[in-house]
Amino acid sequence: MKKTALLAGATGLIGSALLPLLLASERYAKVIVVGRRPVSTQHPKLTQVITDFDQLEAERLRLIADDVYCCLGTTISQAGSREAFYRVDFLYVVQLAALTAANFAAQFLVVSALGADAHARFYYNRVKGEMEEAVRQTPFRAIHIFRPSLLLGERPTPRLSERLSAAVLTLARPLLRGGLAKYRPVTATAVAQAMLRAAEDDGGGIRVHSSEAL
Repeated sequence: MKKTALLAGATGLIGSALLPLLLASERYAKVIVVGRRPVSTQHPKLTQVITDFDQLEAERLRLIADDVYCCLGTTISQAGSREAFYRVDFLYVVQLAALTAANFAAQFLVVSALGADAHARFYYNRVKGEMEEAVRQTPFRAIHIFRPSLLLGERPTPRLSERLSAAVLTLARPLLRGGLAKYRPVTATAVAQAMLRAAEDDGGGIRVHSSEAL
């Protein structure tokens, strides 16, 4: 029996690369996209749930799926404050996990970040680590956590600092070997492909996918 996928964060860098893969996959008969803004894609498999994530509970019955892909994420500068960043990268992600687990979803696949650690010195990494710890407590059959390094791809709003970092790390790529391989930039498409492969494996338990393996 074909399955249903749910994707949160479809307008972001990884989510926009993942959506066409889900729609093309023979695994899924239906793909639900949930977000504040609609996507321009039209497809017979696609169902869109347009809502503010603060109102997610009200949409519970429209968010029933087998595999849940969470690509939500922002930065402090983009969000405007630490509080706004925390709301997106922790509260919304954990709320989505809890709600879809209660809807009996089997798998939760979430994008975190390289260096995620609940005890990290840096706030960004600490929030990502706290999110991972909270998600691990949800009763999915399988949880996949992806920790990409610097992401490569075309964003609707380019981030100058990321472009500069990408240029430097791309030039340094031949030197990033062994324990440094995890710092190599990775494309959003590569992360999206890795997420779909992980879901298709239909394994169980909790798995962390490090950047060098994406």
